[in-house]
Amino acid sequence: MDRFDNIPETALDWHRAGKGAALATVVETWGSAPRRVGAQLAIGGDGRIEGSVSGGCVEGAVIVEALEALEEGQARLLEFGVSDEDAFAVGLACGGTIRVLVEPVGKVLPEEMLAELVAARAGRQALAYEVNTETGRRALRRDGHAERMRMDRSGFEPDGRTFVAIHNPPLRLIAVGAVHIAQALVPMARIAGYDPVIIDPRDAFASAARFPGEQIVTDWPDEAVAQLGLDARTALVLLTHDPKIDDPALEAALRADVFYIGALGSTRTQAKRVDRMQAAGFTADQIARIHGPIGLDIGAAGPAEIAVAILAQMTAVLRGKA
Repeated sequence: MDRFDNIPETALDWHRAGKGAALATVVETWGSAPRRVGAQLAIGGDGRIEGSVSGGCVEGAVIVEALEALEEGQARLLEFGVSDEDAFAVGLACGGTIRVLVEPVGKVLPEEMLAELVAARAGRQALAYEVNTETGRRALRRDGHAERMRMDRSGFEPDGRTFVAIHNPPLRLIAVGAVHIAQALVPMARIAGYDPVIIDPRDAFASAARFPGEQIVTDWPDEAVAQLGLDARTALVLLTHDPKIDDPALEAALRADVFYIGALGSTRTQAKRVDRMQAAGFTADQIARIHGPIGLDIGAAGPAEIAVAILAQMTAVLRGKA
């Protein structure tokens, strides 16, 4: 998924403000298309826009079509070929073709349905939006489409008529321990699309000077993760080597639906950690979710390479490769 944006929220605001709004969504691509399937553009009735469907190649034509669709109160399924010349202008080696679905809010995409989608996004709840491009049937699904959810992959179903737009919460990394490895891992994770949070009750470690511009929580880890919330789009890494700090967060994660748990330490340290979790009443299946020693075995030496190994393992778990 692209970085979490506010396109549906913007469209809903414009509609409720009486300006009128339409959502344009990339539903299919061929060749080297500038934006991936699921990318969205909000078009206001006054001509204002937010987002993009092509990086600038076809936005002008989409805006014209969207304004006409708003007047007619009907959806439109558009197809555009992006020439090689236009592709070069947005940094691509060659052109491609994209299909864009334009849906006026209110008359086509019900306001109540868009509001439910926006509320789910605000609450970090994963949703799939389904639309049959032939019949116009629309629905929001909280269940099903597990593979699409895991892969952040919007697209048409095999019937060629039902388009599924995946709205996952942004990925989040919670790093317990404001240590040297975290200083390397946090910026790497941000580049990879994560919203990182650092938890460490030790003031000497958890300083803004060590993590400029990052969110730092100095509460005790169990209190911090309870406040932040743990869900299926969250990765938790434990980096302090101190059970008094790591274990409260670890126990909370084992009870939650986080997609990744990693814990720093040797094989011996991991064995002791397993013993503590068994004593705390966790099952073998729950404990098996802990990746320890943390990270893929790439022979990492030094904090930066360990951070690479951790991020690679997080990605492999997220995408079902580990």
